[in-house]
Order: sequence, then structure tokens, then C-alpha cells
Amino acid sequence: MFSQGKMSLSASCDSVSQKRTLSSLLAGRVVKRPKQGDDQHLQEAAVQLLEQQQDLCSLLREVENPNPSNILDGGQKQAASEGITSTFACSLLVCALRRQAAQLGVPLTALSVKMVLERLMEITGTEEEHKRGELLTSSQRVQLFVLLESSRDLLSQGALCPKLLWQEYRRGQRLPQLEVVYHLHFYNILTIKHILESDEGVRLWLASQLKALCSWTPPLGEKEAQQVQQKVLSTVLGVLVGTGFQLSHEPAAADRRISLLCCSVLDDMLFWLLDTVDTSLTQQSAVAGAELWCQLFDASLCGASTSPEALKRFFTHSLTQTLTYKPRLTVSDAITLQNEWTFAKAGRLLTNFFRKLAVIFSVEKLLDHLQQVLETHEVNWKHVLCFLSTLLVYNPCAEPCLKELLSRLLSSAFEGYDLESMITAFLLARQGALEGPCIFPSYSDWFKKSFGGGSSCHATSKKSLVFLLKFLSDLVPFEPPQYLKVHILHPPYVPVKHRSLLMEYVSLAKTRLADLKESVEDMGLYEDVSGAGGAVVQPQCQAVQDVEKAVSLFESTGRISATVMEASIFRRPYFLTRFLPALLMPRVLPVKADARMSFIEALKKADKIPAAQYSSYVESCQRQRQQDRSEVCVDTCDDPQEVLHDQLQEFRKLIVDGHEGEMSAQLSRISHTLSVIFPGRPDELIGQTIIKLHTDTLSLELHIKVINMILRNFCQCMLDASRANPPNKQSLWASKFVSILLGNAHLLCSLVHRLWHLFHKQGSSLSAAHLLGLAAFVVHLHASTSHGPLVQLVPPVLPKPVPIVTALSSALVCSTHDNMLFCVRLCVAAVCYGICRGESLPQQQQQGYISSSLYKKLLYLIPRLLPEARRPPVDGAVCEYQEENSLGLWSSATHSNSTWRKTAWCLWKHSAFCQLQHTPQYQLFFTEWLSNELRVQRSEDALSDPERQEYQQWACLELYLSCPEQQGGCGGDMKLLCSHLLTAIMDQQLSEQNLEKLHHRASQTGSCLPDILSRLQELVYEMEVSTPDVCDFLFELVSQRCSSTVSSTSLSISSELSLQHTLTTWNRILLALPAVLFIKVKTEGGRTTLDCNNLIQHVNQHQRKVCSPAGVLSFHITAHFLRGVLCAGVRCCGRSGEINTAWSQISLHCPLLLLSTVHWWERLSPVVLSLWLRLCDGELLPEQLQLVSACQHWACSLKKGQSLQIPSAPPLLLAASLYAAWRCHGEDERSFSAAMKMLQPERDMKHRQVLVFLLFLCVNNYLSALLCPQEKSRQKASSLCTEVLTVLMDSADWLFIFKSNEQGVYQSVTMVTSDEFTRLMPWAFYSLLLQQSAELLHRAVRCPGFLHTAVLCYINLIQLFLEGHTPPPLTEPPDNQVEASQILSHTKQFLLKTISQTPPTALSSSQLRQLESQCADLDPEVAAALSMHLDPHSLSPEMDFL
Repeated sequence: MFSQGKMSLSASCDSVSQKRTLSSLLAGRVVKRPKQGDDQHLQEAAVQLLEQQQDLCSLLREVENPNPSNILDGGQKQAASEGITSTFACSLLVCALRRQAAQLGVPLTALSVKMVLERLMEITGTEEEHKRGELLTSSQRVQLFVLLESSRDLLSQGALCPKLLWQEYRRGQRLPQLEVVYHLHFYNILTIKHILESDEGVRLWLASQLKALCSWTPPLGEKEAQQVQQKVLSTVLGVLVGTGFQLSHEPAAADRRISLLCCSVLDDMLFWLLDTVDTSLTQQSAVAGAELWCQLFDASLCGASTSPEALKRFFTHSLTQTLTYKPRLTVSDAITLQNEWTFAKAGRLLTNFFRKLAVIFSVEKLLDHLQQVLETHEVNWKHVLCFLSTLLVYNPCAEPCLKELLSRLLSSAFEGYDLESMITAFLLARQGALEGPCIFPSYSDWFKKSFGGGSSCHATSKKSLVFLLKFLSDLVPFEPPQYLKVHILHPPYVPVKHRSLLMEYVSLAKTRLADLKESVEDMGLYEDVSGAGGAVVQPQCQAVQDVEKAVSLFESTGRISATVMEASIFRRPYFLTRFLPALLMPRVLPVKADARMSFIEALKKADKIPAAQYSSYVESCQRQRQQDRSEVCVDTCDDPQEVLHDQLQEFRKLIVDGHEGEMSAQLSRISHTLSVIFPGRPDELIGQTIIKLHTDTLSLELHIKVINMILRNFCQCMLDASRANPPNKQSLWASKFVSILLGNAHLLCSLVHRLWHLFHKQGSSLSAAHLLGLAAFVVHLHASTSHGPLVQLVPPVLPKPVPIVTALSSALVCSTHDNMLFCVRLCVAAVCYGICRGESLPQQQQQGYISSSLYKKLLYLIPRLLPEARRPPVDGAVCEYQEENSLGLWSSATHSNSTWRKTAWCLWKHSAFCQLQHTPQYQLFFTEWLSNELRVQRSEDALSDPERQEYQQWACLELYLSCPEQQGGCGGDMKLLCSHLLTAIMDQQLSEQNLEKLHHRASQTGSCLPDILSRLQELVYEMEVSTPDVCDFLFELVSQRCSSTVSSTSLSISSELSLQHTLTTWNRILLALPAVLFIKVKTEGGRTTLDCNNLIQHVNQHQRKVCSPAGVLSFHITAHFLRGVLCAGVRCCGRSGEINTAWSQISLHCPLLLLSTVHWWERLSPVVLSLWLRLCDGELLPEQLQLVSACQHWACSLKKGQSLQIPSAPPLLLAASLYAAWRCHGEDERSFSAAMKMLQPERDMKHRQVLVFLLFLCVNNYLSALLCPQEKSRQKASSLCTEVLTVLMDSADWLFIFKSNEQGVYQSVTMVTSDEFTRLMPWAFYSLLLQQSAELLHRAVRCPGFLHTAVLCYINLIQLFLEGHTPPPLTEPPDNQVEASQILSHTKQFLLKTISQTPPTALSSSQLRQLESQCADLDPEVAAALSMHLDPHSLSPEMDFL
């Protein structure tokens, strides 16, 4: 059978080879043979058979390719046959090769190499295909694998020589495909290192193959090709790095040569990558290949061929080569172009490459290496500065290291006066500043810190100072303008004696700014220049900032700032062309003038605004009002928004993936995009500047969209991050996100406005996800308080600028049920997040994540809305929640099935939350609780009236009464509790106007003021039982309040108004309290008496100042005090007698209450009589009150012409009764004149006193008519005064009411009217006299003491004019009344005439000297007249004969 097979093969070799392969033939023979004992015989037969097949390639192909039918056979059958087949095939192939080599007379290895190369070329194709850089196809790769397996078997049996294989391959300058080389290396047939060692010409080929393979793009969907491409490149790179950078103590010449060869190939690839960076903007197709090569730079290269040390040396070498590649740019170029080399503007390929190189080194080593390169090489400044930016962005710890490096450079520069160290320090500092405040401080801050103090490096000697100024001067021709402005506005420290050196530099810098068309005239008035940011602030933008600052200063001081006034004179071009156009931008003017309008009016009055420009401004504003005020101009180019949207979405993906460095890089790009949308100073550290938050306006529509996009993305990122990790295990992405927002003043202003609007008006519409995200956002805003701005609310609801979160918390109004729910949900989420975020930190640092304003909201709301929170914890019991960690708290806050009540209760019992209550800044004081409670709208409260009463009583009596004072309570002091209630009520009334602007509905639906008043009444009743001095306590409290309102004796208009408002509020509270509390009942020696001293003092000191009309208490106050006297009197044994005694004391020492009683007696008498009857069961009124009725009856009879006996009453009471009779029943001048004559003042002293007091009341009425002309009849009041003066003119007593210091028995009139009326008495004196007839004036001049009074009133009148306290001019003055503007001149004429008509004996010598000295400064002419006419010693001898 075998012989027949042999003959058949010999006959048709080709046919058989096509039908049955050697493998199948041998396999079939093996399977069919029943015994396996004669293997040697079988092998010899096979060799004889193979000798007939002389085509070795076909033979090798048969050995490589298994029969496809074998694949379909059973597994056991196939396995049995494969082992035998492989063994026989390899042995037979080697035997065949040996026989043929022997026949041909060539070495076995040569024949094997020829066979393998022919098969290899058959599989891989032509050399032209290799040059395209493409990989093998999948089928080619399978065939190559089998060939390499066979070749490895040949190699193992010594039948193949790798060196000869490469030599034959390279014959004719043939070059293999890079993938083939990789597979040869992988199968350990021919290593890449051996190829490099044996063939120097392979360097160029290898570099070109690497570039081609990097640039080749695998067909879409072929993952295998991508994997092979990655493996080939990484393997080749690993071999090059391991061979080129492996450290050898004594390297041989060959090793050094191969090492240099590998380095050359790697440098070639590096330079190709760097060239691609430069051309990436124009050739996008080249970027993909370079990016692929960049991705290979990874620590994973540390494998069998690369040690960690070799990898570090390779990365260090690559970094050095990159920093020194093509150093074409000079230092001057770097200074000029530096703004374009920020991280955000640099190509992503370059920054990623720098990141790859830096990842295995510490920041310190990288900066040390950077310094070494800068000191020893010519560098590519663009690469150097981009590398520094990348290092700062990706490594948070790089900032302090860079600061330390800058310090070393400056020290080295000034020690050796080294310019290179100096310029290096400046370039590196500016580069750090360009990356923004969240990365590195601004250039202005660094420059001030480095050179602004007396301890700076340059301040040690004159030589150092000259070195610095010479250096700065040399930079001037190349400096961007923003740096020149920093040097001018924040100059280096210079001793006074060397000031001229600095001025030379400043002059040079200003000249350079002028050359750049950014002269000093275009510098802002309040410019805080920073070197940060390539976006230089345009003059128009700077002018807008100057206007805002100037308006802010004007609003706070009420005056135009000196800077603006100086600019209007010395910097007139900037003032007229920049500042005024920015100030006079057309807008819809508010109905009530705001600060900007007032500032414009002040400038106009100061003639600082040209009339034509002002008229144009007014017309433009009117046109603006006619247009739609909601119209806004939005840039049609929405690319920045789209770019920002894409960047934010990419950032969200990075949050999920957790790439810390990539997140920092993406945030830098986001910051750059935001600086385009919100231009100005995007990268400047704001510090403690002030943002004005206009609570009634919104930002532009474009800005609202961007802010919404930012907030929405933050919320989404927070939710994504929280799904993976709790807050305390998340990265610092949120803090960095907020930091870039804080670095842009324009953006931050819009952000704060948007958050305010969301919290104040849209809180109920926010979802749980929104609340969670916004709560975390607010927490990180609070954590950035130290380097964030302050916020001033407009209108100024808060007294001063406050941190951002504190301002936003004021938008969380707790006035209605809906508002309370939103506030408690937001604050619970924020505090839960803050507690969990700072869980592993010390307590002091934990507080940085928990806003005290939001925490206090919870201290107020949780007990109010959760009654169970009011119960004190059981002593000795540990709450189950105190053992729960912060993760459980955060889980409760984020769980979809958890309610806010459950989360709030869990938080309330949490140990960290409870511990904060012991920290002063987190304690809710009783005053703060009252302020919150008074803002609640009763009709929309979450609590019903009984529930609110129960809650308030718990808070007052259980929570705050016993709470220590240092913790915001009252320490068990009931008086202190009541004083807090009184103060809160008065403060609430005082701030009601501002609150109404903020909470419009509060005044409409009613606050909780009635409830708090009820609590006060309850406590006061309780105090009355236990505390005898309630009266003293109440009056002392209001006295202190009034004293704090009035800080000086001379009241300003604002303090007068404040005092009036305070007392008006107090009177409301007074009327709500029992009247008997204001009269003190004393018990001494078993006798009970009334003490009205506190009441008298209160009325005289405070109430008289706010009477309207002046000199009369309101009816309700008068009635309340009278009720208090009667109710307190019935507690005494001799009640009528005690009341008479008390009223006599009031009549003598409290004339205002007496006059008010008479004034209102017609309405008071039924009230008083009814009360007395109820109290004393039909007993007659006390005699002193009956006397009031008697005086009223007497006055009415006198008015009717009846002469009754005058009652035995004080003259003031009689005068008040007379005045009331004519006031209430209409004034008849004839009957009044007759009544005056009936009193006959010349006969009875008492009558004269009654008339003098009556004159005072009429003059008081006359002054009221002058000050309030719409309420009084001036002519009628003047007529009454004239009638009384006609009767009294011959008596000197009437003059006493116009002398503040010599009133005698009439002293009580000073305690009746206000201080303003007392000041105006000299005005009334002359205003009335100048209306009188000549006869009456002649009588007045003859009156004793008239001249003395007239001169004193004239002096006081001049003082009134000088101080601006004169009454307002009358619109229609009567014919006989002198106008206010002329009264002083008429008075002087009258006084000079009176002096000339008065005999010298009218004044005593001391009076004359006193008047002369007082007039000498105010009016020398009057003083001279007094001396000439009334001093006999002043007449000269020549005048005696006259």
C-alpha cells in the first residue's frame, strides 16, 4: 500500500499536494495504524516521499497550515493528532532542510533563512505597502504567527540563525514592516535591541515607521487593529527607553553607541511631537498621531524592558529636551507674549504631554529641575511657562512650592545682582497669576508682598534699590500695560531720601503707557490693577467700575469723593470722555431718586457736568422709559455659551470618572470661557471688595441663562458624585468649582443676584435635587468666605456688608408656611452636607463648612415646626442618633423615601449638630429669635393661633428665661427677658420700612407683633406680682433707649426723627400695658403713698420732645397717665388725699401733663369720672381734679363777660383754661380783649402771672402756625398774641418768657414745649414785635428790661441763622408780617433805633459789658451802638459840649 502511494505521488505531485496535505496524510496514517512500534521505519518512508517534493516553501506552507477539516473533528481526536503532527512536522522539516543543504553544499542555517524569508515576503507583501505604515490584515497576522512558531522551533533545533536572518532581510536595503519586527521581537526570534545593535541604518527607518504607525488610523470598528497598534508602539518605546536609559557603571563602547542610538530615535519622535504642537492649529490631521505617541508616556512602561530608574531618566531627559527645544524666543518676547501662554490657551496636546512627564515626580523635584534647566540652558520660554501652568493647575500643592522657588530666586538675584534670576522670578510669578486666584495669587498681590515693605530684599541698600528700579526700567519697552499699572499703583517701597529714583521710573512707565495709548488718563480713578488675565480691562469697563465705586462712596458719605473732584480738574480728559459717559448711561429712572441720581444731581450742582451733556442724558432717559424696559441686547454669537455647555458636560463626565488632574484642567478651561462671557477682570483675586445686591432687579437674560447652566451643572455633578461617594470622601472638585466663580467679579455679581432671586421668590418651585445641589453650593461658598467678597444689600436691609452666604440667608424669609418649609429643607441639606464634608476634620475646620446663619435658621425653625424637638433630652440617656455617623445623616438627607421631618429630626439629635450649639457664633440669641418671630405673617403661619401661643410661651419661659446670658438667654432674669421683648418690638417698628421693602406682604397680612405684645403683657403681670419696682424698670429702659438714640445735646434732623420714632413706638407699647404700672406705690412706715417722680421725669425729658402739636400730649397718653394715677391711688389708705398730693406734685413739676389734661378735659372728664365711680363706688372726685373743672367753668364765664371769683388754682392752670376756652369755642377778638382787660394785671400779681402764661401759650400757638401753616391760622394766632401783649406791655413780666435763663416763676414754661420751640422764641419775639403798631412799640421800649431782652434775642436770632434753624419761608406772608429772609435786617434796624432811644440808665454796667462782648463778634455795629449811646465813659471831651 505504501509503495502504491509512493508511485502515485511521484506521478502527480501537484495534484496530490492540492488534495491532501502532509499533515492530513500523516494524521490519517497514524489513526489507521493499529500499532505504533515501527516509528523509525515510518520516518524513513516519509523522508523518501519528501525527497520527491523539492519546493521547500510549499513544504513549509503545509507545515504551517493545519487541515481545516481537523478543526471540525472531535476535540479528543484533534488533540491526539496535533501533538504527533507537530512533532513529526518539525522533525521532518529539519531533516529535509539538512538533506537539501547537504546536496547543495550550503549551510543549514542559510537554507532555513532563505526559506523563512521567502515565506515571510509572501505573507507580508511588498515594501511599498510597508512604507504606508499600515498593519497586517487579520489573515496575514494568523499566517505570520504560525510561521513564527515554526521559525522558533527551527531556532530551538539550531536550524535558524537570527543574525543571518536580519542580514538577508536587509540585503538590497529592504526594510521590514514595524509590526513584523514587533512579532519577531515578541517570539524572541530577532529582538529589537539586536536589530539596533547590528544595523546603524535602522534609526531613520525606525523613527519614520513609528511616526507612520502613530499617524495611521485603524478602520472603524477594528478593535484588534487598535490593540495591535498600541502593543507595537508601547513595546518599541519600552525597548528604546530600557536600552537608551539603562544605567551602567562601566558601559562598553558598544553599549554607549546603542544607548545614543535609542536616545536619538526617541528625540526624533519627541521633536516630531513638539513640531506637531506648533502646527496643530493649522494641521488638525497631524494631531492624532502625536496624541497617540503622547499617551504612551506612562508609568506602565516599567516592565521587563524598562526599570523605574530608566523611566525617570527618560522622562527627565524628555522634559529637558522639551523645555529647551527651539529656543528662538527671547526674554523680551516672553514678557510680551506671556498672556497668550496660559493653560487654557495652550494646546491640549502640550499640556497633556507635560502632565505625562510630571506624573511620576514630586512637585519639588520638578521645580528644582526647572530651575536647573533655566540656569544651564537656553530655553523655549513658551514651553517653560506652559509647563509651569500645567504643573500649577494639576497639582494643588504646587502653589507653596512655587512661592518658595520665587523667594529663592529673588534672594539669589539681590545677593549677586543676577538679572537672570530676577527675570526668571518675574516671569514665573506672572505665569502663576495668569492662572487665576484659585491657582496662584494675583501679580499685584505678589509684587506688593515681595517689594512693598521695608523688609523686602531691595530695601537693604541703595544698590539693591537701584538694581530693582534699573531692572524694571529695562522691562518698560516690552511690558504689557497691566503690569506697568501695577508698578505705578503699587510701587515698591522706597525710602524718602531715594524717592527721586522711583519717580524716574514712574515717569518712564507713564510715558510708555501713553505710547501704548493707555495713558495715565485712561487709568481708573479707583483702579485695583492686577497682572492676572490676558484680558486687559478696557477704559470703558474701567470707567464703569469707577462710577460704581464713586456712587458707593457718595451713598455712604453723602459727599462727592475727593478723587472725583480732583479728576474733574487735573484729569479732565478722562473725566469728560470716560467717567461722565459711563455715569450718564441712559436708563429708566426710578420714581424715587436712588444713589446714582443723587450723585448726578450733586455733580450738576457743583458745575461738573456740562449743561448740554446733562440735557442729552435726561432726554435719553425719557426715551428709554418709552421703550420696553425688559429689552436686552444679546450677542448673536452664541458660541461661548455652547462651548461652556460642552465644557461643563465634559467636567461632569470627569467627576464620574474621578480624574483629579483632568478636572483641574477642565476648570481652567471653563474659567477662560467664563471670562469671555463675563468680561472685565476674570482672573483677579477680588479679596474683600463689596458686591451690591439689588434685591429688586435681575441680571441680563444672557447672564441668567449662563448662571442657570452653571448651577444646573453643579447640581448634576453633586448628584453624580454623591451616588459614588459621600461628601467626606469626594475630591476637591466642588471647592475648585466655586473658586473659579469667585475669581470673576462680574460673574459673581450675577450669580449672587440669581441665587437671591431663587431663594427669595422661587424656593417652592425647586425640586429635591435642586435643593441638594444648591445647598452644597452654598456650603462651598461659605467655605470660601476668607477670600470672597462682601455683599451689601440694596436697599440696606442689613446695617453693613456681610459675607455672601449671610446675605443669601436673609433671602430665606421665614414669614409664611411655604417659606418656612423651603428654608428648613435647604438649611437641613446644607448643614447635613457640611457636617459630613468636615467629619474627619478638627472642629475648628468643620465650622468652615457650616454657615452660622443657616444653622441659626434651623435652631429657629425645627422647634417651631417639630414640637417633639422642644422636649429636653432625658438625663443620662444617649440618643440613638448620637451614635450614628455622618454617613447615616447624609443618607437620610439624600434618600428618596426620606421626608424633611425625618431628616430634620435626625439632624437635631446628631452629636455634631448639638456640639455646635455650645459655640458662640452658632447660638441663636433671644434677640434673634424675637426678630424672626416678629416677621411671621399670622394669617399664613404654619402654626394656628393656639399653637403659636404655646410655642412662644415655651420659647420665652422654658428655653430662653433659664438659658445663660452668654448663650443668648436671660439667665433666669425676668427683667432681662422683658427688656428683650420691649427692645425687639421697638426695633421691629423702627425697621418696619426697610422690612416692608424686602417682605412686601408682611405689612398687608400682619406680623406677630400682637402675639409678642401679649407675651410681654403676661410677663409684666407676672413681674408686678413678684417685683415691686416694675415702674422704675420700664422708665429706665425707655430712658436708656432714648439716650442711645440721641448722642449729643444738639440734635440733628436724623436724630430728632429717630427719637420721635422711638417714642412713638414706646407710646404704643405703653398704651398696651396696664396704666397702674407707671405710677409707683411706696410703703414707708406702714403708710402707702404715690411716687410720681419717674412719670414726671419721663414726661419732662422725653415726651415733651415729640408732642404734636407742641406743648400737648396725645389724648390717649394723657388718659393713660390719669388712669394710672387714679388706679394707683385707690391702693393707698387715704386715696383722695394721695391723689390730690400726687396731682399737686404733677401740677408743679410736670406742667406738660397739666396742660394736656386741661386741653383734653372735655373728652377726659367722662372717662375719669366713670373710672373713679367704678373704683370708689360713688365717691366724689379728688379736689385737684375738681379744680380743673372749676377753672374750665371760670374761663367760660369770663369769655361770656361774667366776672366770677377766680379759683384758687395755679396760674398756669388758669391760663390753660382760658386758652382752651377760646380755642375750643372759637375766638372772638372783642370778647377776648374784654376778658383780658377784666383781669387787670396792674392790680393783681396773680392776674399778671395768668396773662404771662397765657401769652406763652399764644406764642407757642403762633410758632406752631409758622412751622405747620396748613394746620394753624397764623393771622388768628398773631391777633391773640397782640391782644395779650396790649394788656401786658407796661409790665416787665412778659419779657421773662423770652429769656431762657431768667424766667423766675415762669420757669415751668421750658418744660412744656419742645427744644425746637424754645430755640425759636427769639424769632417769635421779633416776628411779633415787628407786626405791632408804633404806639405799642413805643410802650414796649419804655418797658423796664426791654432793651436787655431785645439785644439777647437779637444775638440768639443771629445764631439761628448761622446754624440754619430758622423756620421755612412762607409762601403767602401777610401784609404786616416780615418775610423770613428780611427779618434779620429789620430786626437790626429796630434794635439800633431802640438803642438810640433808650437812656443810659436802662442797662446796668455789668449788663452793658456782657452785651457788648456777645455782640462784638456777631455784630460789631450793634456793639458799637451800645457803647456809644449807653456807655457815658465812651464820650470824648470834644463831644461833651454837644
